[in-house]
Amino acid sequence: MTERNELLALGREVGLEAAELVRRLRPAGRVGVVATKSSPTDAVTEIDRASERLIRDRILSARPDDGFVGEEGEDVIGTSGVEWIVDPIDGTVNFVYGIPAYAVSIAARTDATHPTATVGYVVNIATGSEYGAVAGGGAWRWRGDERETLHGPPSAPLSQMLVGTGFAYDAPTRERQAAAIARLLPRIRDIRRIGSAALDLVAVAAGELDAYAEQGLNPWDLAAGGLIAAEAGLVVGGLEGPAGKRLTMVARPDIWEEYSELVRTCGL
Repeated sequence: MTERNELLALGREVGLEAAELVRRLRPAGRVGVVATKSSPTDAVTEIDRASERLIRDRILSARPDDGFVGEEGEDVIGTSGVEWIVDPIDGTVNFVYGIPAYAVSIAARTDATHPTATVGYVVNIATGSEYGAVAGGGAWRWRGDERETLHGPPSAPLSQMLVGTGFAYDAPTRERQAAAIARLLPRIRDIRRIGSAALDLVAVAAGELDAYAEQGLNPWDLAAGGLIAAEAGLVVGGLEGPAGKRLTMVARPDIWEEYSELVRTCGL
């Protein structure tokens, strides 16, 4: 556990530095887009790239033998057995428009053969809210230097569940997802589309959402927030096994079977 705590401490230190960099570099108004990825609506800014460079440089300076996987840059193959999985600004469209829900997400895994992160850290850049977890050690939100343990949402029937989701950037996939969500909506309390998967996942851990379902998540979207949700006592899974790009779902254990079956039936 000592190594994991040290990894989390490094992730938090670097994450806070990256968040401060992003706040300092962000101009007033909308941020210019310098490139797109999967579609014309999938934005990249120079500040995304600057944040990832800082995170990579700080982590590899402290731990030069580690591996590194980031959303915006080239992967680094390590030799230590530790791999970092980083999203320098999760919720880039929110960041571009000035909507205060975008995050630095930093995770590390210590077993390259196992896809699950062993430490995770998420900070909402705009608000400063911080979340962390260590595999086997629980999940929490920081209040200054104090930790508030996260236990997920209270138990609720499907009809009263507030569910977080998101949509792909390409139009045909988005159309299919919208139809599935339209089928889901009458069966639950309501939908929230925050625009950052990392913040969606920690919101379920903090009890601010009751559940979550989204297609298309990459490892950097899921690694830190997924661990935080799992360590808060929630089930994090996919269509046929682990959560991933095909589908990521999160819910309390007592409603998991009913909820996941509903999500599948609706076509996600």
